[in-house]
Amino acid sequence: MAGGVTGGSEATWSDRFEEGLHPFIEVFNASIGFDLTLLQEDLDGSIAHARMLARCGVINGEEADQLVQGLETIRTEAAQGRFQPGLEDEDVHFAVERRLIALLGAVGKKLHTGRSRNDQVGTDLRLWLRRRLDELDGDLDRLQHALLLQAQQHRNTLIPGYTHLQRAQPLCLAHHLLAYIEMIQRDRDRLRDVRGRVNVCPLGAAALAGTPVSIDRRMTASDLGFERIYLNSLDAVSDRDFCVEYSAAASLVMAHLSRLAEEVIVWASEEFGFVRLSDRCATGSSLMPQKKNPDVPELVRGKCGRVFGHVQALLTMIKGLPLAYNKDFQEDKEALFDAVRTTRDCVEAMAVLFEEGLYFRAERLEQAVERDFSNATDVADYLVSKGVPFREAYQLVGAVVRRCLERKCLLRDLSLSDWKDLHPAFESDLHAALAPRAVVAARTSEGGTGFVRVEEQLARWSDLLNGTA
Repeated sequence: MAGGVTGGSEATWSDRFEEGLHPFIEVFNASIGFDLTLLQEDLDGSIAHARMLARCGVINGEEADQLVQGLETIRTEAAQGRFQPGLEDEDVHFAVERRLIALLGAVGKKLHTGRSRNDQVGTDLRLWLRRRLDELDGDLDRLQHALLLQAQQHRNTLIPGYTHLQRAQPLCLAHHLLAYIEMIQRDRDRLRDVRGRVNVCPLGAAALAGTPVSIDRRMTASDLGFERIYLNSLDAVSDRDFCVEYSAAASLVMAHLSRLAEEVIVWASEEFGFVRLSDRCATGSSLMPQKKNPDVPELVRGKCGRVFGHVQALLTMIKGLPLAYNKDFQEDKEALFDAVRTTRDCVEAMAVLFEEGLYFRAERLEQAVERDFSNATDVADYLVSKGVPFREAYQLVGAVVRRCLERKCLLRDLSLSDWKDLHPAFESDLHAALAPRAVVAARTSEGGTGFVRVEEQLARWSDLLNGTA
């Protein structure tokens, strides 16, 4: 007969089965190729479960000590490369149990009392993701620090501001970079919110209906650092909302990284020339020796689709599943693992890019803001300050810009007499008000690009990121 996981044959299942799996189906069914990623979490959860069984009197203390020692032996073997389960183990959970039984004999067979693979895998996955969320938060903090340092270095540097990718108004470069720090903070807040829903323990829900074994679910939850337990056993083993939530939050992280990456790509072009890429974060062309390519931001931009796609895959996986556990849930891991890895890699890549991969060309940026009509709105604002209705001022300035285009000159090139011919409200202080640096400085509304406001935000973010706020 087939034999079970605790028996002597190669088959995984109980003696209800008389034949082994078809060779192809055995490969198709197995998840050991990727869920071995959960080994450390599986060992942690099993140790907590063994100790709880002893405290509840289900097994004795000596047996629990043997189980814990056996599980730690497996951890050591894995660290030394000596724990290498094969296809016959099917998944990480059976692999650990088989090895434990080989180490301890009959005592090893007691570990699975009061639990199922269904609640076990849910626990492992939550423990794994909780750790990765904490690591990602640290990665995002690093990126914010890198952006903040650049912003501090460029608190007095100007950059053209755009809407519709058309020159709009000049900005303080620090203000532009601070906008991404704000975005990343929202990402961190969202991910922390996700972590709260990840941090719920399903262990003890068993296959779907709970267990008659006298266990204490809150004890294992506490030992594993969970904030609370699932209160419905069906929900506990069938909930994968947290996988979707993580991937959705990570998709927003990737969207923000992609926006920043696109800006760097544009800024690094000859047409813009706002940044130069260092050799540390750029590559060359196999044909054109003069080229320096922005591979890092291009890869980040390109990898967005992978994470976006995992959200759709996970939603599709769960959308038609009846309660409770279904084999479809095997598909959650590869999507989640890749979403986590891709997001973390991209965050780190962008952090390195801003730490040592580019520098801003302040002189080029200064020249850029001197050569356009992005101060046109300030002419209208100047007239408003003199009592002219805004819409009247708006129309007048539009006509002035048209005249300048016809003359092939800028607003700064018009003489005071030219301005007075247009409207008597113009005075000798106009030209100073239209200088790009004055234009930026004047934007003192809360949240604006004015240098005074930017200094406030630089101080605020320095306090927040350095833990002094």
